[in-house]
Amino acid sequence: MLKLDLTYTNGFLGEEEISNAQSAVNALHDDLQQKRTPGADFLGWLDLASRTLQEGVADILETAKEIREKADALVVVGIGGSYLGARAAYEWVKPEYYNQLSKEQRGGPEIYFLGNHISADAVSDLLTVLKGKQVYVNVISKSGTTTEPAIGFRLIRQWLIEQYGEQETKRRIVATTDASKGALRKLATDEGYKTYVIPDDVGGRYSVLTPVGLLPLAAIGVDIEKLLQGAADAEKEFGSASLSENAAYKYAVLRNALYRKGYVTEIFAHFEPALHYFAEWWKQLYGESEGKDQKGVFPASVGYTTDLHSMGQFVQEGYRNLFETFVHIENGTHNVDVPSAQNMEDGLEYLAGKSLVWVNDKARLATQSAHAEGGVPNVLIQVPDRSEYTLGQLFYFFERACAMSGLLMGVNPFNQPGVENYKTKMFQLLGKPGYQK
Repeated sequence: MLKLDLTYTNGFLGEEEISNAQSAVNALHDDLQQKRTPGADFLGWLDLASRTLQEGVADILETAKEIREKADALVVVGIGGSYLGARAAYEWVKPEYYNQLSKEQRGGPEIYFLGNHISADAVSDLLTVLKGKQVYVNVISKSGTTTEPAIGFRLIRQWLIEQYGEQETKRRIVATTDASKGALRKLATDEGYKTYVIPDDVGGRYSVLTPVGLLPLAAIGVDIEKLLQGAADAEKEFGSASLSENAAYKYAVLRNALYRKGYVTEIFAHFEPALHYFAEWWKQLYGESEGKDQKGVFPASVGYTTDLHSMGQFVQEGYRNLFETFVHIENGTHNVDVPSAQNMEDGLEYLAGKSLVWVNDKARLATQSAHAEGGVPNVLIQVPDRSEYTLGQLFYFFERACAMSGLLMGVNPFNQPGVENYKTKMFQLLGKPGYQK
């Protein structure tokens, strides 16, 4: 079970600064549960996992089985919430070099992501890698008109047609989109693509446990039922308004208390490369949810120990507006011992026979302690392993905490009005009809 450790915030916050927020949390929790909050139309994620388990995922599993058996590679086309959750889960569950393993070792197709940039070099590199492979595509977009995935889909669709012909291409494309409207829904209907629905009441950054994330994950062999079960159990675990019982709400209150003291930048810190894209998912969740009305904690991330040799100096002694949230996996998937090599003069013989898990954890403890002494409060979130079940819990923990944190901050955590501003200017520069100055 997930555990919240506040050892290294004790010198920065008193317990009463958290407990005093209980009455506000009670009221906001009731508003959430009764769907009276701003953005209440987007609260479908609250009980999404338990409802999905009740309804079943047989159709998703059937499509995933076909992809797993017939495809050498799956290309997922999407941006933001339409790809970050799936990529975070893929890298959490699967080996570091999954795509380089044989198909027998992988148990599913290679997986690649497109439509999350507009780089000609990156697209060309991907198409080179795909040459000669059996390829399926999962295009994910509510509207079908978001620039980056729309361009990416045009390119990969044309490539599929050139490789397999128009009729076979239609069989190899799965569209995850709106139930009834939008450009992608129309195209999918006209072309006869297999389709899945993005629920109207779940925003993109909360959508990893919808078909947006579930289909590509199931296709590469991730156990999506365990993922959903972890989140469903977390619905109960973090369903109470009590700060003494609900770690998600306690984390939300702590973030707000630090924010009011001038700690306006939060760094998601981890010691496992497998968490890199989980941190990217987390940054979107909190950045889009809280960054409004000139408010919000700025979300950043670091991967230690690597970034101790780059960002470490700034975190230790730079401007004191930072706090950190460490996510620690207690039990790794593998263990490797440091070998003895007495003829090497690297000064590491004292570590001979020690496990890298142990060494990495001591580095984590030292970092937390040093940063706290340097004036950087930090929170520790401990999870037991890299299983699908644990990941489902962690997804829900941060979603529930984000909702409460944004409401405590006085913003609507379920909209993102600011993302349209750059699009208007970009469309003007691109000469899109209707956007000329």
